[in-house]
Amino acid sequence: MQSPPQHPGIWLRFLSGPDVEELGITSAEIIDAVEQVVAAHGQGRTVFEPRVHLVPDNGGAGHFNVLRGHVSTLGDHGVSGVKVVGDFVPNYRLGLPSELALITLYDPANGIPRAIIDATFITEARTGAMTAVGARHLARPDARILGHAGARGTAFSNVTMLDSLFELDEIRVTSRRPESREEFARRLREVTDTPVRVTQDVAEAFDGADILVEATRLTEPAPLLHPGLVKPGAFVVPYGTVSAVSPDLLDVMDKVVVDDWREARSGRFGALRHHVDTGKLSADTLHAELGAVVGGHRPGREDDRERILLWHRGLSILDVAVGQLILERAERAEAGTMLRYR
Repeated sequence: MQSPPQHPGIWLRFLSGPDVEELGITSAEIIDAVEQVVAAHGQGRTVFEPRVHLVPDNGGAGHFNVLRGHVSTLGDHGVSGVKVVGDFVPNYRLGLPSELALITLYDPANGIPRAIIDATFITEARTGAMTAVGARHLARPDARILGHAGARGTAFSNVTMLDSLFELDEIRVTSRRPESREEFARRLREVTDTPVRVTQDVAEAFDGADILVEATRLTEPAPLLHPGLVKPGAFVVPYGTVSAVSPDLLDVMDKVVVDDWREARSGRFGALRHHVDTGKLSADTLHAELGAVVGGHRPGREDDRERILLWHRGLSILDVAVGQLILERAERAEAGTMLRYR
């Protein structure tokens, strides 16, 4: 009997947070990677399982999300990946991000692990890029005022990526803690010439805005985003883990778009969880998945007065796509640390 081939060893690449930062991946590259994988999803060229949650016995300090996905259009024969991301709101007291994440990438042809990557940046950047891709297809091209609620986690990527796509006249930001919103505004002013205004509450940030992004970090549901704040023609993106959306918000929406309808129906959390559970948002009232819009199979914005809402829960395939972008850049730069797997 012929012996199986002997391998000298299997190595994988570990990329720390500083390693990823030094690669200099641009917002434009991340938006492009996310838009391509959204289009691939619309073509049925991705595979992913519904996210699952691990809720430790920790007195409500936080929980873990586990995301699993595969993208057939990446690399020579696709890339598979698993990301674990914590959602720990009180982490600011420790000087840490509320969302700390790790992703592992695999070769789907043989199961060999290829990389372990600090995915904290990936989580922030791919979420902001998804907001930007949605706005590119669903917001008015002449949008001038951005209102953003929430100052941590993905907030910085949300605002800066939208700012890169639109000729904004004003960015309004707010959050629950005054010191948090002031620090957020300071960071934004360092990287943009667009005027940044800090508001005292969500209503002031959203009222009359062209693009409204709700990324609050609530611990209990509260109707901070309601129909009275959404003017005709507005593009609305609510995605807080705990809902800040009023039950009647969808009554004024002309179109509701999601990243994936199956994902929207799964899990315990999400901005429109109540609307799905009560039937307010259903397969009949849903306009489209974003992949169908990006791929041209369903219309996006058709009228300047349409109110359009995008609910994206965060697809694992986005993490895989951005992770692969980072890995390829790291391989070319010989960055990171090679670890012996076996």
